[in-house]
Amino acid sequence: MRLRGFLCIVAGIAVILLIWGVSISPSNIHDIVRQIILGIPQKVAHPTTAPKPAIKCNLSRRCPPDHFAFHIISGAADVVGPNICFEGKIIMSNLLNNVGLGLNMVLVNGENGVIEKFDYLNMKDGNPKDILAYLKAIKPGTIVLVASFDDVTPKMTNEMREIFVGLGSSLIKSVKRRDTWVFAGGGGTSKNSPFEKQAVSDEKTNIYGAWPEMVEVAGCFPRKS
Repeated sequence: MRLRGFLCIVAGIAVILLIWGVSISPSNIHDIVRQIILGIPQKVAHPTTAPKPAIKCNLSRRCPPDHFAFHIISGAADVVGPNICFEGKIIMSNLLNNVGLGLNMVLVNGENGVIEKFDYLNMKDGNPKDILAYLKAIKPGTIVLVASFDDVTPKMTNEMREIFVGLGSSLIKSVKRRDTWVFAGGGGTSKNSPFEKQAVSDEKTNIYGAWPEMVEVAGCFPRKS
């Protein structure tokens, strides 16, 4: 009697499933009834999770919400220009045809991540007064991304170097002729930036004749408050 009653219950459930099963195939109903009889837990459908945000600028990880992703690659000798990526977008590169010999710079609003300006400062034939004025105009709170191409020293003055020190550079004072250099810093900072690299030009170790290897730096830059 107990078995007959149990089978009646199962049959009743099967009927209900058939009534509800307009969109359920017979094989699925068979599986559900079998799971009920054998006491097999039914699989619970979980909602599809939203896709994770893409990793930006070829970093190895995603940046926290209060940080900006960036990747800077210096030029190679005086042939291949630098590459500056910010928040997943290439801002300056050879392919974009917007890089030049000297200092390639991208200035970003440190609060909202908006690109305010990008340009290259011709450190060979440029006017030192114009270069200095450009650097002096960098406002506190601005994120500064810099990549060298060829040689950044011909028009470089001590005053210019001090401005980069004020942006967080700890290597600019040692950058000499044909060194490669990349840097990410911020206007109005009082600390040395961890985002900086330099390759010293040395005839014994250079891999591009009169120029050293390319250098690059990448990471997550804190949002300015």
